[in-house]
Amino acid sequence: MIKDFDILIETAAKKGPKTVAVACAQDDDVLMALKNAFEKKMIKGILIGDTQLIQKIADEIDFDISSFECIHIEDMKEASLKAVSLVSEGKADMVMKGLVDTSIILKAVLDKEVGLRTGNVLSHVAIFSTAAYHKFMIVTDAAMNIAPDLNTKKQIIENALSVTRALEIDCPNVGVLAAKEKVNPAMPATLDAAALVEMCNKGEIPGCKVGGPFALDNAISKEAAKTKKISDPMAGDVDILLCPAIETGNVLYKALNFIAGAESAGVIVGATAPVILTSRADSDATKLNSIALAVLMSSK
Repeated sequence: MIKDFDILIETAAKKGPKTVAVACAQDDDVLMALKNAFEKKMIKGILIGDTQLIQKIADEIDFDISSFECIHIEDMKEASLKAVSLVSEGKADMVMKGLVDTSIILKAVLDKEVGLRTGNVLSHVAIFSTAAYHKFMIVTDAAMNIAPDLNTKKQIIENALSVTRALEIDCPNVGVLAAKEKVNPAMPATLDAAALVEMCNKGEIPGCKVGGPFALDNAISKEAAKTKKISDPMAGDVDILLCPAIETGNVLYKALNFIAGAESAGVIVGATAPVILTSRADSDATKLNSIALAVLMSSK
């Protein structure tokens, strides 16, 4: 099991190099992350975008991109489609968002002709390392599905399992979050939690254990679970936190990053290849971690 980002990056370096196609690569933090990943022999790259700006930024950060293929496309939509098509054609292993709106690159990922559709929903998976928890905390979905219904939540869990497999986590614990840990007919999130537990028990969600509903405290704290007399053995030891709605996931994601100072990585899953899609506010370290995670996922 991979439990921290140092080991994740070290493992990804051994699995590489993988080829990443970057849409609108003229971004300082993205190019810095690519530089670090390249120096660790984790990736090769195809940089699509304004090549003059890409070269200018590369020179400023002392990044020799002479071994990278550079494709000049200034239009963001065309650059995104090109990056995605390189993956669908087998010329790249993953696609990465550069200086382009999320909606534009996701539209390219879902394009009927060159996209990376699987028929499953797309969802966002973020992994966090914090001193407050004894292993990776995996949060889903913080960016894609606004108000997922029961079937969508099932698919979000299945998508997240592609991340836990890359992290070498056998049979991860999935904690279904709600505002409280008891089923309440007035709180739909608790009803969905109970239904997902039942589906897992019936073998409809293989490869994991599902528990809930959990409030956040008893999902990640054995002491809190003990105080509340929660007997579920996965209480305080979940791997995946399934959020009831995008607001929960987004607030938790940003609280862990900007209040708790957690180290993180994020990818979009549910496509035929990993999509490295980080926030513009995320650091180059987060982008490097996300590249490393995508490398591991594409190695499976």
